[in-house]
Amino acid sequence: MKQTDNDLKRLPRLTSILTLLQTKKLLTASELADKFLVSSRTIYRDIKALEQAGVPILVSEGKGYSIMEGYRIPPIMFTESEANALITAEQLILKNKDTSLIKEYSEAINKVKSVLRNNTKDKANLLSNRIAFRQNIENEKTSDYLSILQVALTNLNLVKIKYQAVKNEINPNDVNTTEITERKIEPFAIYSTQENWILIAFCRLRNDFRAFRLDRILYLETLNEKFELHNITLQEYFESCKNS
Repeated sequence: MKQTDNDLKRLPRLTSILTLLQTKKLLTASELADKFLVSSRTIYRDIKALEQAGVPILVSEGKGYSIMEGYRIPPIMFTESEANALITAEQLILKNKDTSLIKEYSEAINKVKSVLRNNTKDKANLLSNRIAFRQNIENEKTSDYLSILQVALTNLNLVKIKYQAVKNEINPNDVNTTEITERKIEPFAIYSTQENWILIAFCRLRNDFRAFRLDRILYLETLNEKFELHNITLQEYFESCKNS
């Protein structure tokens, strides 16, 4: 049977729809139609074609489409730390000036997310919204705690640290001042100033959000104790810092 132009266009769209369904928990027909610049009726036909091909698509009345937990293509498995590393790289790429690189990497990350289990996928999406890059003028050093803190952040694990604050963070007039404190913190977000990583966390010692340079953490232990997810976005946090 001769393939038509519509058939040739439909195949990559079907593949992309399948990838998106594995990337996100729920998608509506209108969202898919807007994404692929087709009508909702076309999306209905595409969904039916995927179902006929054996893809276990679930329909939530009035909400949208999802895919049955456990269905994966291709058979690639990522650990949570591996997924976190890719999400971190994604944020670096998004700062790049080359729009084609951004587009291609974003598509690649969607494919990576599509093969993650829902639990790991939720954590990867949380981390992508809680990680940022900012300029590091002094080109200061980093640390070895990033991967551990990413897992603690996405799993809502309380972290115990021994932290060394120095110089003008305590007393602007005394450059030799240092203070070492032990704290329990609730990891909220992570951002980079080029080479140096900063952890934003709710500090139970100070009863407020604080920023911690990872290279000044002298000791770190992830605790089994959990904390409640903070209902504030990273952008809202940055805005609050400007206004304070």
